[in-house]
Amino acid sequence: MALEPIAIGSTSLTTGGVFSLFSISNLKAMFDLYQLIRQRLPGNTDMYEILDYESTLELRDTKGATAIFQKRQRVKFLQNNIIAFEDYVWGDGDVLAEYKCSPGVVADRYQEGDRWNILISLRETKNKGDITEFHIERLEKDTFLKADEWQQTEIRRKTRRLQMNIIFPKRRRCQRAVLMQRRHNRIQVLGPEHFHELPDGRQLLTWESKRIFPYDIFTIKWHW
Repeated sequence: MALEPIAIGSTSLTTGGVFSLFSISNLKAMFDLYQLIRQRLPGNTDMYEILDYESTLELRDTKGATAIFQKRQRVKFLQNNIIAFEDYVWGDGDVLAEYKCSPGVVADRYQEGDRWNILISLRETKNKGDITEFHIERLEKDTFLKADEWQQTEIRRKTRRLQMNIIFPKRRRCQRAVLMQRRHNRIQVLGPEHFHELPDGRQLLTWESKRIFPYDIFTIKWHW
């Protein structure tokens, strides 16, 4: 259960003034300040767009006690002086048993309501036009223990393509699945064309779309 990252960068405050982030020692405070300023600015202040977003949830055992979540995002930056981004995680059990990201390193992690915010320092400055591919991997424990479970993606920036994959164990396959899209209040039954058998006998459920809108939420619910 994760969301795409939000970069932190610089933006114009006045005609001749630029607010520039130059230190990672207080990334959380600077991010909060940036968000406050961003809300008051006219026009498009997005810092990046996602060219390609693919997530894969691998259920490692028949009980759902262990799972590995991976996501790959190809990002094009739309502003200069971007030094960090945020990742969002939520769900049952221990959704952050292990966490790895590349590029960048985790600078801060804090809980807010029912979700975790993870602040990642890029350890370099990204500028307008730069394209970077991000890879994030999490180990989740005791997250998918029920017969009916779900995996959710929230879109907060312009995204050109989204693909969601779920891999089921050989001895416990998905019996049925639906995709819920909040923007249109729509439920789509995922038919046989969305299911594939991997060479090792495991089952792959996959869904993808190029019609993605900001602030939409996609949820795959399944019975297994």
